[in-house]
Amino acid sequence: MDVAHEQLDMVVEETLDPADWADVQALSHRVVDDAVDYLRELRDRPVWREMPGQVRDFFTAPLPRSPAPLAAVYEDVSRTVMSYPMGNTHPRFWSWYMGSSNFTGALGDFLAAIQGSNLGGGNHAAGLMDSQVVNWCKEMLGFPASASGTLVSGGSMANIIGLTVARNTKAGIDVREHGVAAIEKPLRFYGSDQIHSCHRKAMEALGLGNRALRRIATDTGLRIDISALRSAISEDRAAGFKPACVIGNAGTVNTGAIDDLKALAKLAHEEGLWFHVDGCIGALIAIAPDNKHRVAGVEWADSIALDPHKWLHAPFEVGCALVRDAAAHRRTFAVTPEYLESTPRGLASGEWLHDYGLQTSRGFRALKVWMALKEHGVEKFGRLIDQNIAQVSYLAGLIEAEPSLELAAAPTINIVCFRYQPGLASEALKALNTEIMLRLQEQGIAALSDTTVHGGHWLRVAITNHRTRRDDLDLLVREVVRLGREITADGRVSS
Repeated sequence: MDVAHEQLDMVVEETLDPADWADVQALSHRVVDDAVDYLRELRDRPVWREMPGQVRDFFTAPLPRSPAPLAAVYEDVSRTVMSYPMGNTHPRFWSWYMGSSNFTGALGDFLAAIQGSNLGGGNHAAGLMDSQVVNWCKEMLGFPASASGTLVSGGSMANIIGLTVARNTKAGIDVREHGVAAIEKPLRFYGSDQIHSCHRKAMEALGLGNRALRRIATDTGLRIDISALRSAISEDRAAGFKPACVIGNAGTVNTGAIDDLKALAKLAHEEGLWFHVDGCIGALIAIAPDNKHRVAGVEWADSIALDPHKWLHAPFEVGCALVRDAAAHRRTFAVTPEYLESTPRGLASGEWLHDYGLQTSRGFRALKVWMALKEHGVEKFGRLIDQNIAQVSYLAGLIEAEPSLELAAAPTINIVCFRYQPGLASEALKALNTEIMLRLQEQGIAALSDTTVHGGHWLRVAITNHRTRRDDLDLLVREVVRLGREITADGRVSS
């Protein structure tokens, strides 16, 4: 044996695999048992609670340099992370607009991580499942089979995908080669004054700037004013701009208002604009039998952004961008370096999914969506959407029946804005309702957010939770009234 071989024999090679698989298997069973208990007992725990100092201090520990037993590592996770969640899986979490996850989807995430496939593309089963889930999203929204799409991290990225294709398609030049500075006439994008902040970020990231996004006034129902939009397009053309895209809301984040999508599609067609629908709040209402009429016209969009981690209740994170013109979609993002060329057979003979977005490395997001849809069927998810919308209607009725509560407006879908009103002026009223919101959170009763509607401050309840029951809404109203009276009696606010 030569010296080189002798040296190799002396090297101790390492791995991250366990030395004893039996120990890991036993701990894994315990983790799964704890996970089942965690969800089964969810309703009995506080929605949210503040972390004590020792938990916060735990996350300031320095980089670990030596090993620790896996069981001890799990104990740390259980004691800290699992004990102080954001709370969005809880049935009384109604802050912002988030999905509530599901156990089957969590198993899907686990299996996806175990398999560890990179979904940049290639000839393997995970890639086919990724494409299948995109096809199912197209089917749910009434998009043609010839359209394309991609799974992304969430709604913000899904919107950026659609708006990037819109920019490149309407620029009149090869933006990828020459850049936005070469566009002859500055592009203009249009959306209501209620659009999500991610659209501003998109304009900035696309090199167009915030001023390229023109916010159009809304009507009393907070839907985009079609007449004002048409006038703005005419004004911009006369001023030397190039109108490029109109963004329709299939549910605004503030109140759930849905723009007249059919009217927007017609206007966009007449004016030669790209029609993009931000459907992260409500596009999936298209599968809800009692309410699908509310998003009629979503299927006429050139591109749609939607969030399976909201009303399909997939664990975070997974969004989806759909684009009607598959060639324009691929043309916007595809790059083929020599190390990613396709082959007629073998691993590189599959489709390169990274050609439809910004990520070359892509996680296996599809499995958690696929497993839950297979287990429950899309019709059940549609009924759950109807259930949430009916629950908001029920809550609005409770609010209207309570003299000390005030409703901002009749809800459109699953978001309701209201406040406790004992006869206070605006600033004192805001302080009172903010205190109610904070005490609800701190006491672990419910998680609400707040917002501004028609210039006024309101508490906001967004029900995107398959665990919520009407009893939870009864409790919310009782507790808001109790806290309102308690805070007022304490003299914390004054008129």
